[in-house]
Amino acid sequence: MTALAPLDVASRLPRLRARLADEGIDALLVTKLANIRYLSGFTGSAAILLVSADEALFVTDGRYTQRSKEELGTAGVDARVEIGLTAAAQRELLVAAAPETAPVALEEHSVTWAEQRELAAAFPNGVIPAAPLVEELRRVKDLGEVDRIRAACAIADDAFQSLLPTLADGITERQFALKLEFAMRERGASGNSFDPIIASGPNGSKPHHMPSDRVIQRNELIVCDFGCIVDGYCSDMTRTVSIGDPGADARHLYDVVLRSQQAGRDRVSAGVSCADIDRASRDVIGDAGWADAFSHSTGHGVGLEIHEAPRVASTANDTLLVGDVVTVEPGVYLAGIGGVRIEDTVVVSADGAEPLTLTPKDLVL
Repeated sequence: MTALAPLDVASRLPRLRARLADEGIDALLVTKLANIRYLSGFTGSAAILLVSADEALFVTDGRYTQRSKEELGTAGVDARVEIGLTAAAQRELLVAAAPETAPVALEEHSVTWAEQRELAAAFPNGVIPAAPLVEELRRVKDLGEVDRIRAACAIADDAFQSLLPTLADGITERQFALKLEFAMRERGASGNSFDPIIASGPNGSKPHHMPSDRVIQRNELIVCDFGCIVDGYCSDMTRTVSIGDPGADARHLYDVVLRSQQAGRDRVSAGVSCADIDRASRDVIGDAGWADAFSHSTGHGVGLEIHEAPRVASTANDTLLVGDVVTVEPGVYLAGIGGVRIEDTVVVSADGAEPLTLTPKDLVL
């Protein structure tokens, strides 16, 4: 794998503080691990970050004493690191660092009801809900983030294309999914961005089919949706293929979805409404008479999580920004027959979009 552009982690806490000031928030308790990683560079499985106007307190447990200091130091993050060996000790550290006269804001989409009650009782001035402020910062990717998503896409492209001939070997959906997972890891991925979806024949009518022991047959549609992770960042791609000619009806279905996907991709550009992109893809499928069989949104953001802002959907209110990374993935699913989904991940530019997933869209192998 070629060298990746550096991540600009150190600039993120100051940008968050500016958002807190705009929202009138004195301190934000960050508990979502993807957000903690974004703000601090920490890659472990347990931590809490309290961010106020003049301090950031990073609290974790004894497993991460050395790792947390190394990762925050390497990222250039100005935060005080404290180790609490128990949950109670960690909470005491956070309460001691909280504002003396103001409530602490919680990530309202990331805490359970039980956690909210416990934190409300712990902080002397109580807690208040906060909108997804860190997620909004995460939405627009810097060059280092795009580089990692591009690398993850390249690994997935190469792994998938290398395995396509094995679909003719009489293997099951589950076996192909396992081969794909191993091939992506073998090429440098740290893991899957989600469990692969390999849906052959009639199973293709289920958009999120779990790979089964069904043997993949010739002359049928095979939906393959998969992705991997490079340095925390995800990729996402779907291709629909067939070993041999699946017949005129299947080819027509594929051609409609391919035109729908291209119509959506052609609309991707900075300043374009996400709802307009969804409409462009959905209209092609609707005109073919399959509006009801396109049962999900056209796309979503991709980054540290496989699904993040912005949404590309009929109900979305977002407008694309330069640096957004989104998918375009229309599909048609016909019960008892099968389905087609075609998906690319693209990064938004001022004059269009750069595709990051590059596997050709040939139906017949």
